[in-house]
Amino acid sequence: QPNAMGGREVGALANLLASHFELKNSDHRQTVANFWQAPTSISSKDGVKATQCADAILEGQIKAIWIMATNPVVSLPEADKFAMALQQCPLVIVSDCSKDSDTLDFAHVALPAQGWSEKSGTVTNSERRISRQRRLVTPFADAKPDWWIVSQVAQKMGFVGFDYTHDYQVFAEHARLSGEKNGGEKNTDSRSFNISHLANISQNEYDNLAPFQWGQPHYFGLQKQDAHTTIGTTYTDTQKLHFVTVNPAVPKSLPDEQYSLVLNTGRSRDQWHT
Repeated sequence: QPNAMGGREVGALANLLASHFELKNSDHRQTVANFWQAPTSISSKDGVKATQCADAILEGQIKAIWIMATNPVVSLPEADKFAMALQQCPLVIVSDCSKDSDTLDFAHVALPAQGWSEKSGTVTNSERRISRQRRLVTPFADAKPDWWIVSQVAQKMGFVGFDYTHDYQVFAEHARLSGEKNGGEKNTDSRSFNISHLANISQNEYDNLAPFQWGQPHYFGLQKQDAHTTIGTTYTDTQKLHFVTVNPAVPKSLPDEQYSLVLNTGRSRDQWHT
């Protein structure tokens, strides 16, 4: 299970760009493309969502897939269908920290990732609080951080701008992007996510970074109260809260005489999905 909130901040969803830029917004796409000097324009079309990957593989739309920080052969709905799709996919790459991952059985290329106690980086929780995740143990054997593996592949493919030597450099770049064309809470085009005050963070400052919430006016020095509870506006086009009505649907799978129980993946403090 990857860091869901942090993943959204870096655009790790099929319908998002990094730093809460919107994929459907042409100005946002251009800003992100300019920031990273993209050789071509960014497509406005949503990518393939995780639950759509099996069909996309079976239909030939996806011919190569790289799976990291998750074990979809166990955790996705219709897991058997996803496993069948991986069997037919021409190229399956899996980054994992465990040799016992069910998804790893389908990999043509297996990459040794680091586990949570071996990694160094940041994690964001549901209240927008970013915390440093500091390495506790020496990584086992040849296990590498995900950012290093991705950077090495990118360089082998001929791309520039991936010459990072420390994870603080990745974080600093992430912080810089968050401040691009971000005019503050009174600007209707602004994004609540803005940590650009950390764009020039040093390695020492990064190593000693204390947990903080984004959305607050200042970080270094005394922290102010959460801005979202004090400024009286929200980051929407109307600067008011948007409420969405929900029409609950009956689950597709209900207990019957043949199957009296319905099992689902669950979570507890120390067990999370797989």
